[in-house]
Amino acid sequence: MAPVLLGLLLIGFWLLLSARLPAFVLPGPGSVLAKLWTGLAGGRLLAPLGTTLGEAAVGCVAGAIVAIPLAILIHRSRWADSATRPFLGATQAIPAIALAPLLVLWVGYGLVPIAILCALIVFFPILVAATSGLHHVDHDIVDAARMDGASSVQRLLHIELPLAMPWLYAGLRNGFTLSVTGAVVGEMVMGGTGLGTVLTVQRDQLDTAGMVATIVLLAGVASAAYLVLVALERRSGTVSSLVNES
Repeated sequence: MAPVLLGLLLIGFWLLLSARLPAFVLPGPGSVLAKLWTGLAGGRLLAPLGTTLGEAAVGCVAGAIVAIPLAILIHRSRWADSATRPFLGATQAIPAIALAPLLVLWVGYGLVPIAILCALIVFFPILVAATSGLHHVDHDIVDAARMDGASSVQRLLHIELPLAMPWLYAGLRNGFTLSVTGAVVGEMVMGGTGLGTVLTVQRDQLDTAGMVATIVLLAGVASAAYLVLVALERRSGTVSSLVNES
């Protein structure tokens, strides 16, 4: 009931605030819902939504493919940890949106540069989560497996990664939501056929209700994906408990 009550409270606050402001500044929930329904029923939002989610998913997977092996390397090698740490910090000082024009020059337009932008955005959060998860694995369990003759790869695959899965899911959960943001920003800067482009057109037409409806759709889909990953994370926590007991 807590999310429902908070949602109703926010909608009530929205109603009160929109009643005191012009519609072009803050449209009411009714007009936004009408825009959302029209866009979904007419299909004008579904195809752009699929494009944006596809770009975000590709970028998140690409970022994870690079971040997780690097986290394992950092976890296993003190030299790699010391060598990469200052450079990883430097990557967070570069605004991702500033890279968009360069990606257009280097890669061109389309799915690839937007996916690369998403991957750059999600890379660091996933790396930090994966590294933290591996560092927090119970060393007694790993040492016991080593004494029983388990190889380094076996310990990684059957003990360290399963126990670190809640951390990995947390990184992927945050990474995907950031990836959706990166896809929208990339489309607004580099163009495309996703919801970022829809927002740009609505902005140029001063369609405030349409912009809010598009943002509500994005927030709803991102929240649904977030909850799915939370469910997977809880299931992973159960598996980790079984591994600890064994």
